[in-house]
Amino acid sequence: MPAQRRVAGTEPQFLQVQTTTDSRAEAVELAQAAVEARLAACAQVAGPIASTYWWEEALERAEEWLVMLKLPASRYDDLAEFLAERHSYDDPEITAIPIVAGSESYLDWIAEETKPQ
Repeated sequence: MPAQRRVAGTEPQFLQVQTTTDSRAEAVELAQAAVEARLAACAQVAGPIASTYWWEEALERAEEWLVMLKLPASRYDDLAEFLAERHSYDDPEITAIPIVAGSESYLDWIAEETKPQ
């Protein structure tokens, strides 16, 4: 079994950030641009997904694409700003889920690949 790194304390060291878009092309573009900018070590695009949500007092349903990005928690603000600037939605979903455990080699890789160049 590979070595596991457990994050101590209340602040996570690593995050999975996600956003959604209304097109695969935009999702792929956001994913690639974030990785190229070293704001995330890895980005995955999944979809289409069926989203149901309230918007402007109406129940909406839409087909969207999910973008999941892995990064150190210390890079969250930079990534969130980057996504907000480039996203086509007026108020895009930008949420972060803590990675509370993971293989040590994978988490080390995330840290290494997101160092500013």
